[in-house]
Amino acid sequence: MRRFTAITDVPGIRVGHASDLKALTGCTVVLCEKGAVGGIDLRGPATGTREIDALAPLHLMDKIHAILLAGGSAFGLDAAGGVMAYLEARKNGFDVGRTRVPIVPAAVIFDFGIGDYRVRPDPWMGYEACLKASKRMHEGSVGVGTGATVGKLFGIDRAMKGGVGTSSIRGPHGLIVGALAVVNAFGDVLDPSSGQILAGARKSKKSIHLADSSKWIKRGVSRRQFGTSTSSTSSVFNTTLGVIATNAHLSKKEIHQVARIAHSGLAKVISPLHSTFDGDLLFAISYGEEKADVNTVGLLGETTLMEAVRRGVMQADGFGVIPAYRDIRRGK
Repeated sequence: MRRFTAITDVPGIRVGHASDLKALTGCTVVLCEKGAVGGIDLRGPATGTREIDALAPLHLMDKIHAILLAGGSAFGLDAAGGVMAYLEARKNGFDVGRTRVPIVPAAVIFDFGIGDYRVRPDPWMGYEACLKASKRMHEGSVGVGTGATVGKLFGIDRAMKGGVGTSSIRGPHGLIVGALAVVNAFGDVLDPSSGQILAGARKSKKSIHLADSSKWIKRGVSRRQFGTSTSSTSSVFNTTLGVIATNAHLSKKEIHQVARIAHSGLAKVISPLHSTFDGDLLFAISYGEEKADVNTVGLLGETTLMEAVRRGVMQADGFGVIPAYRDIRRGK
């Protein structure tokens, strides 16, 4: 198997970001304009979503045309309107006679911990992300990852910067599986090869040393589930969102199973995962004609999703507001 570089290595997939570097929020769109078979695996109890019912195996819609990932909590779901406007103008979507209705499943992260919470992704930002969509995908603190953070057991004051990462991998017989992830986890992010913590909760506000969140939770340390303050005395909401794309030709039922298999990769690189503070979910899209076994696609998806998470934190920029992986490495 040979590693590629991005989810956009899957033919026909383009990715675009729109970022507000002052307010520290943004959105990311994954375009599959000709229509892709979509699925989802939702495991977090604190999700914010739109149009995911269209992904259900028995739903009338058999294709989706884009996936939107946005900051701004539930407010950020408005950005999907801009993606729909872009696609409608290009005559992409479900044909209803007088126009076409683009199907755009969307999910959001809570990124109010840093930056200006009063600024949220809106339809203009969603449209901008579409205009910027290309085969070259930028990583780190861009788009939906602009305000992402990780390791919030002790509050935002002792957290680190998260971000967007991508990866892809080639399987047998021309199969390509790619992944995109935005890492905004409550837990710590681990290196998939060594298990070492790359980014997460720090031992103190001024420390560059990592605390190991899972260890402290096992000892009884906990946070208020619905804390609203950004101080170290409460927790903020969190979410890791992912998209798996493949050039394999799969049915709705099969692409849902791919999402279920691949989602398990997050448990190998984030700890703790699926906490009461997280809204974790994974989209999957089939956008091609290659023949492939569902288990093969799912396991390749798991591998490339883990790499996307790793790259998301390693490429992150703290903007001088919160430490990032590169700051921790520089301080050693």
